[in-house]
Amino acid sequence: MSQVRITVRPNGSLRIDDPNSLVELVDAEGNKYDLTGKTAFSLCRCGASANRPFCDGSHKTINFQANDLAPKAAQPPSV
Repeated sequence: MSQVRITVRPNGSLRIDDPNSLVELVDAEGNKYDLTGKTAFSLCRCGASANRPFCDGSHKTINFQANDLAPKAAQPPSV
């Protein structure tokens, strides 16, 4: 069984790949978003999407910039 994978896209959305339809997305009141048949979707990070919480590509038109890279593991000191 494939795992859910969330990818932080450079200066863009959060891409959720959910090949087995395991993800449940709910709003602040616990209401479920209909993800029927979706094995992948993107969530807005810039706040400009007209279809929030989903991404509509607005980050491109507002030139959204984010410096989001996972920290590299510390290298052990040389002996």
